[in-house]
Amino acid sequence: MTMTNPAPSVPPAPGQRLPFLDWVRVGAFALLILYHVGMFYVTWDWHVKSQHVGPALEPLMLLSNPWRLSLLFLISGVATRFMADRMGPGELARSRLPRLGIPLLFVMAVLVVPQPYYEVVEKIQYDGGFLAFYGRYLSFYQGFCRGDDCLTLPTWNHMWFVAYLLLYTGLLSLILVAGGGRFLIRLGQGAWTRRPWMVLLLPILILVGLRLSLYDRFPVTHNLTWDWYNHAVSFGMFLLGYAIARNGDLFDRLARMRWGALGVALLAWGAYVYCWSLWTFHENDMPFSGDVLRLIARTSYGVEQWAMILAVLGFARRHFNRSTPLLRYLSVGVFPFYIIHQTLIVVVGHHLTPLNLPVAVESLLLIAATVAGCFATYELARRVKLLGPLLGVR
Repeated sequence: MTMTNPAPSVPPAPGQRLPFLDWVRVGAFALLILYHVGMFYVTWDWHVKSQHVGPALEPLMLLSNPWRLSLLFLISGVATRFMADRMGPGELARSRLPRLGIPLLFVMAVLVVPQPYYEVVEKIQYDGGFLAFYGRYLSFYQGFCRGDDCLTLPTWNHMWFVAYLLLYTGLLSLILVAGGGRFLIRLGQGAWTRRPWMVLLLPILILVGLRLSLYDRFPVTHNLTWDWYNHAVSFGMFLLGYAIARNGDLFDRLARMRWGALGVALLAWGAYVYCWSLWTFHENDMPFSGDVLRLIARTSYGVEQWAMILAVLGFARRHFNRSTPLLRYLSVGVFPFYIIHQTLIVVVGHHLTPLNLPVAVESLLLIAATVAGCFATYELARRVKLLGPLLGVR
């Protein structure tokens, strides 16, 4: 990719795309695929597991854990602003309902089903076969349990992001109807966006405050009605993206701040990993009380969360501000990639485990099969008219 200087600080015209944000969106979804491959190997609970489970990858997972989805919600808010500038609030809501709602329902009814199926096969040794499981899935069966931990069926699993995005778009439409759009635009052009220290510090204070005040009571569950910490962060990022979408000066400023923001993010990540290592390996011999360690961990989480978002946006604005045919292809493809990727990882991973392959071979096969399956799904959605809307391709 040819390095380019930031373009002059002129707000994009209505409907004009910002190529660097499209690159960020594509990169964020690619990172998400790798993250979910990583979930197959780390000690954290997930649908299926490799025989090579261990903590080795967990520090790298923690490098992206705080910010990757917040960044996607922010980018989604930017994209929604460009759509809202071309249509009224009602038209915005009506256009997004089939675009997001149809794939959500289709995936929940069909494509996501192998994920809970292989989960119960591995975790409780279910041997009733897929068709019997599918019948129970469609009948809202709630009896797949390990102790008090029961699987909720049907499920949206990774499609929670789409469900939340659909909800947030509807809420934004109501805000616009009530006249709140002008407030958001003023916020996105406010004096704080012209002072680098405020650009860095103010959102960090909010994110740290939310984590300290809400996370204990409302840990992330992806339960739409009881996920208030997640909603506060994700909806806030979505609204912030809407607000700053046309602030060209801010994006130029982020390009100049990129190295400093990256340094802050890496320092915060180091502190977060330090806390993780104490909890993981020295739980009975910690130099701090649990409350102090929790305060350090949650503060460093919030600092990394925002500083890394600034760094990613800054580097993308500085170095990836040009559209290419590949970008135009992938910009449409990331939604079907997202739709299918986790089911592919679960199914392929489950069938690789009995082969007892070396971890390097197994992981490379898993990544290759997942990427190939994503491209195949995208190409199928492009060519079969009926599948396009179901898989997020117009």
